[in-house]
Amino acid sequence: HQRNLGTARQVQMQFLPQRRPQLPGYQFYDYYQSADEVGGDYFDFIAVSPTQIGMVIADVSGKGIPASLLMAAFRASLIAEIRNNYSIRTICRKVNDLMFESMKAGNFVTAVYGVLDAKNHILTFSNCGHNLPVLLRSSGEVEYLREGGPVFGVTPGAEYEERPIYIGKGDVVVLYTDGVVEVFDDDRQEFGLDRLIDILKENKDRPSAEIENAVYRSVNSFASSKHVFDDFTMIVLKRTE
Repeated sequence: HQRNLGTARQVQMQFLPQRRPQLPGYQFYDYYQSADEVGGDYFDFIAVSPTQIGMVIADVSGKGIPASLLMAAFRASLIAEIRNNYSIRTICRKVNDLMFESMKAGNFVTAVYGVLDAKNHILTFSNCGHNLPVLLRSSGEVEYLREGGPVFGVTPGAEYEERPIYIGKGDVVVLYTDGVVEVFDDDRQEFGLDRLIDILKENKDRPSAEIENAVYRSVNSFASSKHVFDDFTMIVLKRTE
């Protein structure tokens, strides 16, 4: 059993990006820490064109080997549909239908898929039942990336919407999984979205790596010593010029 889990973990680690995208005027930083031998989180960067990069973050229901198989199926269908050059909402619709056909009842995937166009400074995204990504403007104003549709794999024929947003200089976009905010202290208080926003605001003028580190440190010091951590996955994107 341990050896199986070790194999599943190796497979999973191969799915995660080996390097961060390099786009002029942007800083990408990601952090992934899996809770069990094999977690249910997934993220990736996918080159769409020389000036466009796709970003995905996802959380697969379940744990262990079944989760890693689901993740493999999700990743394969997503990448196949991206290569077909469809619009984001079409990609989401097709991935949802593929996942619905290949999953047992009760299983699902939450995800956010977005494409950053670094030339025009537009991020177009669809949120498929996932934790709300945060867009923190350089002014300190906060927006959430809500538009999209349902979780993948539950509703056949579901429709998805996509939304383009302008990324200004100094703006920060943070994508994360529930393991970042659903952390509890000794009094059973949840870390939650409000605390996440506070830390992002305090650190928004720093490089993306330091923003992520500040969140990670806060979550860890907040957590009860008895807290059982879920996967912790985060992507921080910052426009620097």
